[in-house]
This record gives sequence, C-alpha cells and structure tokens, in this order.
Amino acid sequence: MVRINLFFSVLFLFCLASCSSSSNEQSFDSSKLPRASQEQVDKLVEDFIMVEDGGTITIAPLFYELKTQLILDNKKNIKIIGSGMEESVLSFRGLNSGGEGVKIVGNNILLEKFSIEDAPGDGVKAQHTDGITFREINVTWTNGDKSKNGTYAIYPVQCKNVVIDNCIASHSKDAGIYVGQSENIIVKNSLAFGNVAGIEIENCDNAEVFNNVARDNSGGILVFNLPGLPKADGRGTKIYDNEIIENNHENFATPLGEGPNGNTVTMIPPGSGIVLLAAKEVEIFNNNIVGNKTTGVAIASYQITGFPSEAPNWSPYSRDVYIHGNHYERTLKIPDLSRELGQLISVYNAHGKGKTQDIVYDGIWDTSISEKIETNPMKICIQEEGIENMHFTRFYLMDGDENIQAFKDYELFQNCQVSVSTDVSSLASL
Repeated sequence: MVRINLFFSVLFLFCLASCSSSSNEQSFDSSKLPRASQEQVDKLVEDFIMVEDGGTITIAPLFYELKTQLILDNKKNIKIIGSGMEESVLSFRGLNSGGEGVKIVGNNILLEKFSIEDAPGDGVKAQHTDGITFREINVTWTNGDKSKNGTYAIYPVQCKNVVIDNCIASHSKDAGIYVGQSENIIVKNSLAFGNVAGIEIENCDNAEVFNNVARDNSGGILVFNLPGLPKADGRGTKIYDNEIIENNHENFATPLGEGPNGNTVTMIPPGSGIVLLAAKEVEIFNNNIVGNKTTGVAIASYQITGFPSEAPNWSPYSRDVYIHGNHYERTLKIPDLSRELGQLISVYNAHGKGKTQDIVYDGIWDTSISEKIETNPMKICIQEEGIENMHFTRFYLMDGDENIQAFKDYELFQNCQVSVSTDVSSLASL
C-alpha cells in the first residue's frame, strides 16, 4: 500500500472539524403511522412463506414491527406490493435472528411501494434471482449515520436482470444501493444519501446507472472489481445523467479486520464523487459532479489498497475507461485526511497541498503491456471540455513511498478512444 507519513497537524485538525456530518435527515417520519396488530404481522410473515407461484403479497398501509425475517424462498412470478413508501413500513428493529430484513430467492420478483427500517444486517437482499425489480422501495436506519447501522440497504447479489427504479437508500454503513456479482442491471431515478457509498456496482457485467442523485455519502458512485469472489472481473458499466453532489460524509464503515462486516469501502476518503477500483470498461458522461471536497473522479488500481492483488481470472488494474462531457465544480473545503487515498490526493497532487481535484489517476499500470505510461497502456481516455483549467493529477506510485510524484499531464490521456458497450433493452419490461 502507498503509506504516507503526514506531519500537517494543523491541517489535519481543520479537516476533522470539517468532516463532521450534519446529515440526520430521514426520508419521512414513520412514527405517526398506525401500528399493525400482532395478527396482521403474523399474517404477513405467513404470506411470504405460503404464497404460490404467480401470487401477490399485499402490504397494508401500516407500520409492521417484525421480530423475524421475511423470506421468499425459491418462488416465481411474485409481486410484493405496498401502499407507498410513506404508508407501508416494515420495521426490523426488534429482529432477534437473521441478518437481512427481507430475503429473496426466486425468479421474476417485483417489490414495490414500501419501506424497510432498521434491519440488523442488510435491508433487503436478493440472491440467485433471475428477474428482480425494486420500484419505489425505501430502506433506511432511523439511528441515522452510525456504525451500528446495517451493511447494505438494497442488495441484489449473484442475480440476473436487475432493475432498481425510484428507490431511496440511506444511512447504511457500506453501500446504500449495492449490486454485486450480477449481470444486466439498471439503477435509475433513485436517491442515495447518508451512506458510506451511495451506489456501488461490484464485479458486475452490463450495468447502466443513470438519472440518480448521490449526495452526502462518503463516496457517491463506485465501480469496483474485488478479488476472490465467485464472479471475477466484471465489465461494461455506464454512469450518466446523475447528480453527484457534496459527498463529504464521514466514513463510518467497519474497518477491515474489525468484525465480519469490514469492507473495502472503509478506505474511501470522504469527498469522493466517483471512484473506480480495478474497474473494466467504464464510461462516465453527462454527470453533474459538484462540491465533492477530495476529488470528483478517482481512477485506481487495486494495488493502492495494499492487499494481495492476485486472483484467478482477475486483474487489479482499472482499464478501458472513458470520461467525457461531465460538469465539475470544486469545493473550497480541505480535502480528506482521514484515509490514505485522501492523504495522497491532498498532499501530493499536482496543484498544491490541500487542493481539491476534479480527476485523479493513480497511474499504476501493467508493465507487461508497456514499460512506459506514456503509451497509455490501460486506455484511460479523458475528453472533458476545458480540462486544461481543471485540477487533474496523475500520480507515480510504482516505487512506493520512496518516490511519490504527481503530474498534470492530462495530454497523455486525450486523443484516444475507448468503446464501452452495454445493452439493457431487455429490462424495459421489468
């Protein structure tokens, strides 16, 4: 890992003050809703167990206090329909066993118009499901932004044909909207706030993320490829027409090595708009990237984490990245110093200490392709209008801490073309 020894104590104290979170907002107040009777709660639990293929589970406009998970196991063509996010609420604050609030396994499942609160683990998890749609689903933790909150709010993993539409995810200690090891994905028209990561696409193929708002997270939108997972390298993600605003929230993720839910997002510096880590074939365009105090876009290899970077059928490098047509506005806040990547950006960037960056590239490349980065071996293509006036930094980290360098040489990454192909037209009917 790039280890950076800092002796800027005054700057660090200033940053700590500026990093404190002011976001305790909830999407609405559920305390005023009428409470479901125990009979109504038991009936809902039974409906999840007993529903037959092709059936519909109706969630009445009530506040359900649940002490058990809701599990839909190996069912097909099921609709789970509430009366609205602000009217049908499933609370798992009293859950005595299990991690997820709602757990789904099956095919062609629709979840629509209800909220989930205070699950001890994930809010709603779908796994091994072909055809899963989340529409007008709200998942949150009423404790606000605390490390004892659940891990993921909306969490499809190892799924196919995933649609997340008009959803709200807030206050998760990992990712609000997380899609992992899946293929054929749309995330659209949704809001993620107060999470460590707002929206994360991890080890996935063929994903489009558009018309969303990611604000007041530690990192707005992430595209990761991590080693050692059942699905190795994912590729083909388009991120466009999103509002990625002031993602300066403190990072309250469980640190790696401190419990079963420690995750790589603990390393994301507050103030990160979009972060690519070992990402493949990603196009980022037409986004509004404003007020993220550390960097608007970060392009990084997995080596920067310092963890082992070898695994079967997986590469640690970010490559084939095309960034164009985005709007950036830098903040006047001090960049993050609580995470090592933030320290690197703040202290060693090419525009002076303490300067927010629009785009950073860690500059770690595969030397088996080229001995020189000047050939742009990882095909990082940046075609932003007015880039000569932007804060762009390419780092040199190949010698570790002994020889950290920063360059403004954006010209190396222009005049190139990368084609990122996605096709989610088959999801239009979901």
